[in-house]
Amino acid sequence: MANITLTVYGADQVCASCVGAPSSRDTYEWLQAAISRKYDTDGISYQYIDINAQQEDEKHKAFVERIFDENLFYPIVFVEDEMVAEGMPKLKRVYKELDDLGLVQLQES
Repeated sequence: MANITLTVYGADQVCASCVGAPSSRDTYEWLQAAISRKYDTDGISYQYIDINAQQEDEKHKAFVERIFDENLFYPIVFVEDEMVAEGMPKLKRVYKELDDLGLVQLQES
């Protein structure tokens, strides 16, 4: 079974360029719900990284700095080490990456 990590970087405050979009945390929860309807989620773990919080992990710290330095739109979604969305994610792109990594789809009943 696949062991995949989906990471969402974001903030509670909606991105200034993303007026009308859901918050990063809402997007994080929406992704979990959407993925659980299509896949066996035993092989996936989720993490939410608040870009306004102090980061202990060097990998997250470096990427949060990049978000601010490059004015990236958030939320930013990673499947493993692949950035699959900047701003509002498209499920098709997320699903493709999960498929490519071998996450098992649920059987239609």
